[in-house]
Amino acid sequence: SQYLQKSNMCVIIKYEKEIFYMGKYYDGTKLLSMLDINGNKPEIYMVTSNRSAGKTTYFSRLCINRFLDKGEKFGLIYRYNYELDNVVDKFYKDIGSLFFTGHTMTSKRRASGIFHELFLDEKSCGYAISLNSADQLKKYSHLFADISRLEFDEFQSESNHYCPDEVRKFISIHTSIARGQGEQVRYVPVYMIANPVSLINPYYTKMEISARLHKDTKFLRGDGFVLEQGFNKSASEAQKTSGFNRAFKKDSYVGYSSECVYLNDNQNFIERPTGKNKYLCTLKYKGCEFGIREFPENGYLYCDDRPDRTFGLKISVTTDDHEINYVMLKRNDFFLNNLRYLFERGCFRFKDLRCKEAALSALSY
Repeated sequence: SQYLQKSNMCVIIKYEKEIFYMGKYYDGTKLLSMLDINGNKPEIYMVTSNRSAGKTTYFSRLCINRFLDKGEKFGLIYRYNYELDNVVDKFYKDIGSLFFTGHTMTSKRRASGIFHELFLDEKSCGYAISLNSADQLKKYSHLFADISRLEFDEFQSESNHYCPDEVRKFISIHTSIARGQGEQVRYVPVYMIANPVSLINPYYTKMEISARLHKDTKFLRGDGFVLEQGFNKSASEAQKTSGFNRAFKKDSYVGYSSECVYLNDNQNFIERPTGKNKYLCTLKYKGCEFGIREFPENGYLYCDDRPDRTFGLKISVTTDDHEINYVMLKRNDFFLNNLRYLFERGCFRFKDLRCKEAALSALSY
C-alpha cells in the first residue's frame, strides 16, 4: 500500500489511495482534482505563490503533454498584442530544454498579428492571443474551436497596469473560444497563474475573492472556480540566499518574491482608529451604506458602517445601488485613484470584513 518513486522533480508517496507530492517545485494535482463550492467541476483554476515555485512550468508542461498524448490544442492568453512577439521563447524555451528536448516549437503571425498560431514539430498545437484584441478576435472564433484549455500567466499585474475593461475582454475571449464543435457552450478550463500582487486586482474583486481571502487560506472554492494560495519553501530559501536579494532585503519587492506577501497590500487591515477625523464620502454597496473617513494623525483612511447621511459626496459601487443623490464610480475616477494610491501603500483600515469588502469593490480596477 505504500511505495516511493523518485524522480528529478519530486518524491511521490502513495498511501491508501492518497497521493502526496514532496518536492522542490509546484504540483497542481490537488487543485485540478477539486470541485467548486457547489460540488461541480470548475472551469477556472487559479494559483498564486511566491516566485520561482514552478507553477507556470507545471501548467505549461501539462498543456504540451495533453497535446502530445491526445492531440488537444491549447491557448495562451497575454495582456497586450506586443507580448505575442517571440512567444515561443517566452512559453517554450525553458520547458522545451527541460522536458521536450526532442521537439521543436515555432509560431506564425495570423490576421496581421492579431494572434499567433503555435506549431510543435510543424503540427498546429495552439494559439497565442491578447486580451486587448478581444473585439477583433470575435471574427476568428471559428479558428479557436479546437482549443481544449487556456493558460493565463501573470493574471495579476505587478504594476497594476491592466487593459481597459479587462475582465469583460477576458470573458469575451473565453466566450469566443468556448463555442463550436456542435455546441453552444463547451467546457474550456482556464489555468490562471500569478504571484500575489494585490487583493484588489480586477479578477479577485469581480469574483468576490478579495474579502474572503486571508493570509492562511490554502484553498478557496467559489462558484465555477477554485483557487490555491501556495508557498514554496525551497523557492523562498533560494531567493533569500541570493546575494542580490540580500542587498535589497528591506525592499518590499524582495519580501513579495520570497515570502508570498502581497506586493501592494498591507495585511493588517482590520483596526479601529481613534482621534480627530475628516469625513470624505459615503459608499453604497449591496444596499448598505458605508462611510470613509481620514484620520490625519494616524496617517490612514478608515471605512466603517456609520455613514454621515448629510454629507454631499455619495458613491454607488454597483448599478443596483444607483439612486437619486448618488453618483456612479466612473464619475469620481480622480478621487478613487487617490484612494487606490493610499490603499496600495497600506494606508487603509476597516471596521470589519463587510466594510473591507465594500471598499475593495469600490477601489477595484
